Amino acid sequence: MPLLQLALVALTQGITEFLPVSSSGHLILLPGLTGYADQGQVIDVAVHLGTLTAVVIYFWRDVRIGLTGLPRLARGRVDSDGARLALGLIIATIPTVLFGAALHFSGLSDALRSPAVIGWTMLIFGIVLYVADQKGAEGKVAQDWGPRDALIMGLWQMIALIPGTSRSGITITGARQLGYNREDGARIAMLMSIPTIIASGVLLGTEVALDADMALIRDAGIAAALAMLSALAALSLMMRLLRSVSFTPYVIYRVILGLVLLGYAYSG
Repeated sequence: MPLLQLALVALTQGITEFLPVSSSGHLILLPGLTGYADQGQVIDVAVHLGTLTAVVIYFWRDVRIGLTGLPRLARGRVDSDGARLALGLIIATIPTVLFGAALHFSGLSDALRSPAVIGWTMLIFGIVLYVADQKGAEGKVAQDWGPRDALIMGLWQMIALIPGTSRSGITITGARQLGYNREDGARIAMLMSIPTIIASGVLLGTEVALDADMALIRDAGIAAALAMLSALAALSLMMRLLRSVSFTPYVIYRVILGLVLLGYAYSG
């Protein structure tokens, strides 16, 4: 695969995975915009592993707390910050895994990969994010996150399997609707991405691993590294900006892109 294509895929995934603008939507649109063939599932899995590495590195303190809570949770004890975080992440991931499996094995996931679908989801969920961000209270912090809020945010996250919705965008929408402040809402949303990306990687990785040759494995390694570096930069920038800026710039981008895609989709 050409190095330029690998770089474009990796940078697109890395930059858009944690911004509320939909990485999957941009990856679907990329071949049509560049003229390159679809990059394939091996590269898709690789860039997702790269962004997974980025969020683990950036939020390592929280990840470590969650990991230390797993043994206590396995013993049925939810009496520490780590155990509560681990339980919340498990609860939040279940709806996405179930809905994702249903879409994947029914073939509906391929049917949704169209400019019209991405245009509508970009537009609609961009407006939903704006309303939740502007109207939502800011009284809750990350330490208030419990099973009920985890389930609600998990149901929001489930919708992100429709291309163009944005996993980070829809979970941040859910967090703001529940009353979490912008920074902590985004922090929870990013942590929720970890088990979700792992589940997606396992599902897709087992299907494509046997078909990968050495050249494809090399390309996957390059793409994963570039995706990790770009995701770290984008994540760091967004978390810094949230201390002083709302989600409105991302909403404006989503609305403009959504309208352009809808115009393209229905022009013929």
